[in-house]
Amino acid sequence: MLPPAVAAAGVVHKGLLLCHCLGLRRPAIRPRPHLVQPSHFRSRSLDQSLLLLWQLLVPQLLPQIRFPSSAGASLSSAFHSYDEFLNKELLACICDMVTVAYLLNLTLVIPELDKTSFWADPSDFDDIFDVRHFIDSLRGEVHITQRLPKRFSREASNNILTMPPKSWSDEKYYLHQILPLFKKFKVIRFNKTDARLANNGLPVELQKLRCRVNYQALKFTPQIEALGKKLIDILRGRGAFLALHLRYEMDMLSFSGCTHGCLKEEAEELKRMRYAHRWWKEKEIDSADKRLKGLCPLTPEETSLILQALGFDSSTQIYIASGETYGSARRLSALRAAFPRLVRKEMLLGREDLKQFQNHSSQMAALDYMVSIASDVFIPTFNGNMAKVVEGHT
Repeated sequence: MLPPAVAAAGVVHKGLLLCHCLGLRRPAIRPRPHLVQPSHFRSRSLDQSLLLLWQLLVPQLLPQIRFPSSAGASLSSAFHSYDEFLNKELLACICDMVTVAYLLNLTLVIPELDKTSFWADPSDFDDIFDVRHFIDSLRGEVHITQRLPKRFSREASNNILTMPPKSWSDEKYYLHQILPLFKKFKVIRFNKTDARLANNGLPVELQKLRCRVNYQALKFTPQIEALGKKLIDILRGRGAFLALHLRYEMDMLSFSGCTHGCLKEEAEELKRMRYAHRWWKEKEIDSADKRLKGLCPLTPEETSLILQALGFDSSTQIYIASGETYGSARRLSALRAAFPRLVRKEMLLGREDLKQFQNHSSQMAALDYMVSIASDVFIPTFNGNMAKVVEGHT
């Protein structure tokens, strides 16, 4: 049920919320007793009503407040391709913020992706996801508009509250703490949206919506879908295949401090990288201790041993569904020796096929994600979000 204090107040909200997504108060769709109802906004027209403006970001790095012509969120990658970013930061944040918009009876504005983050991917939301499908598939659940009307940005620019929502919050936090803020502010900026909604203990209705967003509403663009299908067909034409999410990229090793098997100069390089990024709070890390606690990804060498122990032989076709392995050929030598049919997308597709995706790590990662869910066997080397999302999807 709606909290009595909020219901009794009959809250009239005239404001805008900047967080990882964008949204306006949506018109009535259907009654939901425990959610904020249109009656709470009865005295305002759509033009005057609550806005939820969100910007999907790498959680620790936030851009300056701005009101672009089309609203949105942000993705990026300074190196080759980091699949974990696509699945963890982007998908989870979108699912959470759509759910918040639904809970508070808001209209959502399609997110604009940040381009100033560590990963430096210039992709926009509509470069990765099919916007029309996103809007249509959630029709009847959340009202979505493609861009923020200019009159709202002009009206709201002088009355902005910037704040991070509390991590792992349940629906009561948003109803009791966030919703009443719109009595005072026209704009509230959520400057962090990573893990801002609890994973467990939410009403089933909200959890089901999260799943619908993740597995139905977020469909890749026709261009990505077409190339992904081509890649899958090539693999299928060569026989059954195993998708290996080899989470051994430079960013992962630097952030985690896991340097087992790295050369001394490589370990120093990873440490310098960790210190260079102030939003990575843990700086001094004991790699051996972390490894003993089971907190490190499998190395390529360990992965080779595990696959052989599981019974896979040298004829197994293995597709590496991840970015560039740190240490490149040297670290992959044992894995390649045991499994000579080791491939990645760059080996199977022509240069022209991948030309439009070069330097767009999130779009490259989308191809790997498609291959992973279509594979005969999927094996991750780290129990991260990629592993969880593929498991859920399949």
